Amino acid sequence: MIYTIYTKNTFKSLLTILLCFVTIFKMEAQPIPKAVCGSITRIANFPSKYVLARNVDVWLPDGYSPQKKYAVLYMHDGQMLFDSTTTWNHQAWDVDDTMCRLLAEKKVKDCIVVGIWNTNLRHQEYFPQKAFYSLPDAERQKILAIGKDGGSPLLGNGPVSDNYLKFMVKELKPYIDSHYSTLADRENTFIAGSSMGGLISMYAICEYPKVFGGAACLSTHWPGTFTTVDNPIPGAFITYLKKHLPSPQGHKVYFDYGSKTLDAMYKPYQLRADTVMQNAGYDEHNWLTREFPGDDHSEASWAKRLAVPLMFLLKPPSN
Repeated sequence: MIYTIYTKNTFKSLLTILLCFVTIFKMEAQPIPKAVCGSITRIANFPSKYVLARNVDVWLPDGYSPQKKYAVLYMHDGQMLFDSTTTWNHQAWDVDDTMCRLLAEKKVKDCIVVGIWNTNLRHQEYFPQKAFYSLPDAERQKILAIGKDGGSPLLGNGPVSDNYLKFMVKELKPYIDSHYSTLADRENTFIAGSSMGGLISMYAICEYPKVFGGAACLSTHWPGTFTTVDNPIPGAFITYLKKHLPSPQGHKVYFDYGSKTLDAMYKPYQLRADTVMQNAGYDEHNWLTREFPGDDHSEASWAKRLAVPLMFLLKPPSN
């Protein structure tokens, strides 16, 4: 009789494979969003050597033509961007609606939108990794002990956002630039997200300032977890931003926040981030922070104000 000895690492590998299959099953179960205008194509289960495979939805405007060149806006939480009938909470950013209106009004440059789906590792992938590891070990261990509602660790064994950004920059962006008619330079490459997606957008422009020319960080989740009491995370994020914020020449950064639900926590931290921006030489030409009193932490709120960051980042050269 042959016995197989399963080590801790073997079980860890099997669990990873199982999670991958579960994630792929959930992704395949969700239909392709219906666009109000333009069209949406899906790159199903985009493979990566850095992160779990995931769907990527690409929105193309009406009249998309290989004879033209387009800026690219990469957005996180891709399954929540276009069609509320396909999302878990029946809300969506309605990106296609807003982009079509702004394009028709010539308030933004020609652009395609790449919606990158999140996975069950969302918090780990979106949590700025270098800021986390700048904390003392005792603080890191406290953060790693924080559980989700179900009891599992919120950050697992730690953030993996460096690999998430490698996936975007080294795998996804080259694919998009080779399969679509894009302007691949920094001036025409943007990134946007909300909540944890706001954090990873901030992190992306700091880590890859030669790749991303602009970042929109809506309802940036500065607390990192869900408390402001004895929480060292916001300070670590602000310190990271101070040390790694790219030059205002060639970069644009947008922040905003509401006043209800989770957004009610953000203002004090955003004011500290604003001071960093000012001290780094950013002004109204390349930085905008907006407060939206009454807005809560939801896709409905982000959809309502999405035109503001889009017009700021994607301003046509003639405007």
